Amino acid sequence: MSTVTRRQLVALVVLTLMWGLNWPIMKLSLRELSPLHFRALTMGLGALALAVHFAARGIRLMPRGRRPWREVFVLGLPNILGWHALSIIGVSQLPAGRAAILGFTMPVWTVLISVLFYGERLSARLVLAVCAVLTGITLLLWNELAQLAGRPAGIAWMQGAAFCWALGTVWMRHARLTLAPEALVVWMMLWSAAVLALLAVLLEPPQAWSFSLPVWASLVWSVLINYGAAQVIWFALARALPASTSAMSVMAVPLIGVLSAPLVVGEWPSWQDIAAMASVVIAIGAVLLRRR
Repeated sequence: MSTVTRRQLVALVVLTLMWGLNWPIMKLSLRELSPLHFRALTMGLGALALAVHFAARGIRLMPRGRRPWREVFVLGLPNILGWHALSIIGVSQLPAGRAAILGFTMPVWTVLISVLFYGERLSARLVLAVCAVLTGITLLLWNELAQLAGRPAGIAWMQGAAFCWALGTVWMRHARLTLAPEALVVWMMLWSAAVLALLAVLLEPPQAWSFSLPVWASLVWSVLINYGAAQVIWFALARALPASTSAMSVMAVPLIGVLSAPLVVGEWPSWQDIAAMASVVIAIGAVLLRRR
């Protein structure tokens, strides 16, 4: 089993903080931007920033032939367009911490899809994970329905997003890629941003482009940190980290999202949020943490 260097550990902690903080920061942006306009703007600019960075490192970004373009479209449909479109609508309708909890049920759905359609074995650990996730969703749904201003539809949007992410992960795992992963991500983000921009124009009211200073700061974060630095760090770590270390990072993201929401957007978690977060962490651990 490979070990983690101090530099990798620091990078992993920074990455986990970026991913966790991004949930309340997205919520802050949505105070003055509509969801699809926000996603199209930040994803498009983030993809361009990544393209400049990867090109400067000598990574070939331009696909050759038809097959790479097919990979970009098919894999990008759930991985980027589905996840990012559905999740931002979910964030607009739910507290940021709650959205983070629901979004990170993805590892459980990934394993379920693999069991149902790719012949992986159903284990007691997976049964535990599914039960824990269903407990968490039930707690949050109960809390939403108990409030007159609750938005239970937001839970459905976030679970749709988590399912898209899971499906894209499974497809990516079984794909024989002809593009470098960096090039694949850049092109998936670019075409998804174009589709989201079109949907934003068709489905949302005209967007005013005059924002408060906190929202400008959140947009810069979304472009340079969420779509920029976080992606670069993840590409550097993905092949080097032991699976158990990556799993611990994934489990920490919803925790950071819940705990940082009061500081960023003033949303305090309820006891149902805390209990649901614990359920989802148990589920992720059951799926991702392997015995030696």
